[in-house]
Amino acid sequence: MDLLRILDLADHGPDTFVGSGPRYPWGGLYGGQIVAQALVAAARTVDPELQVHSLRAYFIRRGDHDEPVRYEVDRIRNGRSFATRRVVARQAIGAILNLEASFQRREDSEDVETVGLPPDAPAASELDAGSWSPVFDRAFVPEAVVSEWPRRDGGGRATAWLRVAGELPDDGVLHAAGFAFLSDDLPTDAVVRAHPVRHEPREVIESVLFTASLDHTIWFHRPFRADEWHLHDFTCHTFVHGRGLAIGHVFGADGTHVATVAQEVLLRDQRTR
Repeated sequence: MDLLRILDLADHGPDTFVGSGPRYPWGGLYGGQIVAQALVAAARTVDPELQVHSLRAYFIRRGDHDEPVRYEVDRIRNGRSFATRRVVARQAIGAILNLEASFQRREDSEDVETVGLPPDAPAASELDAGSWSPVFDRAFVPEAVVSEWPRRDGGGRATAWLRVAGELPDDGVLHAAGFAFLSDDLPTDAVVRAHPVRHEPREVIESVLFTASLDHTIWFHRPFRADEWHLHDFTCHTFVHGRGLAIGHVFGADGTHVATVAQEVLLRDQRTR
């Protein structure tokens, strides 16, 4: 199943849409899929002249891949410059995600960038690419290379080039949703790399860790295409009460800072429970 099929929601009454997804390697649904579909549902109720500029989502329950997801949209506000939507994703068990998204009419202003692409970052074409899903491509930057870059706040740095597989139509909503799909992939890596368990052998890490996305925020800064390579550069800013906060800056190949992502990740070392 490709991304366009995943994002093709069916109308099920006023401000209500239904979507489904593939079976993922771990079973259940991928959080990035639910965020992406919820964003598409929200956008369908907004004037096309307004573009999404931010979203915040809470992951409530693990989704069931054998059951469609129902997206119920609440039109919280329609203003001249901004519109706000709330979306609740539901399955038979109840709500599995709550998302709020804000849309803005284009507004001319100064354009100031204060963070940039790390110097001498290898291009995606210079790295080995692979992914756990045919929906997107991923090329990790080796930790030895990242360690030579100027330091960012936080620890456990995880950096990779990501893009949606194939070509998407020239539709800003689809590219924003495609980005949302990708953006849930890397935060967990940053939190794991900041946690003491990272010093264990990989097979131990994979057998003892329980991880889950808790909440997810994206700020869209500048135009981009999700089917082009972007560097996602994440660090973990704190870890406490089983929750790690990962913050990532995302850059185009030309160095443009296109988005910022923040996610809290639940991480449990099951040997201590």
